[in-house]
Amino acid sequence: MSNTAGGQPPAPQAGPRRQLMQNDPFSQPAYTDSFYAAVGGHETFVKLIDVFYDGVATDPLLRPMYPEEDLGPAKRRFLMFLEQYWGGPTTYGEERGHPRLRMRHMPFQVTPEAKDRWLFHMRTAVDSLELSPLHEGTLWDYMERAALTMINSPSAGA
Repeated sequence: MSNTAGGQPPAPQAGPRRQLMQNDPFSQPAYTDSFYAAVGGHETFVKLIDVFYDGVATDPLLRPMYPEEDLGPAKRRFLMFLEQYWGGPTTYGEERGHPRLRMRHMPFQVTPEAKDRWLFHMRTAVDSLELSPLHEGTLWDYMERAALTMINSPSAGA
């Protein structure tokens, strides 16, 4: 039997079959052992984002924080972020790098009032999913903590 120096077998070569397997969409992770999968995967997160942004679109305090006329790009970024955070596809990191949430929100005045409005619309969105109490509590706990950490300005009346 032919071994390389040190008695180790040769490393497998990245031939055409190996490359094909690496590019095969069916060989991608199934995300089966994640919160993402447990709550319904992509469709659940799309619904969460759609319902949330329906509220944001008409909110006089939050809407100005979205400079793009079309909320579609913001929806896509938030969807990718949440899917990755909860154990789904890693598209957000591949396209945008580290989330750096506080840094990305610094250009906007996120006041306690803005946090409350954000949570109001997120509460509506989370409720629309009709998750199990455990999953709903886990998701809502994260949303509350995340919203609190985004505050970067005092109250408007302060």
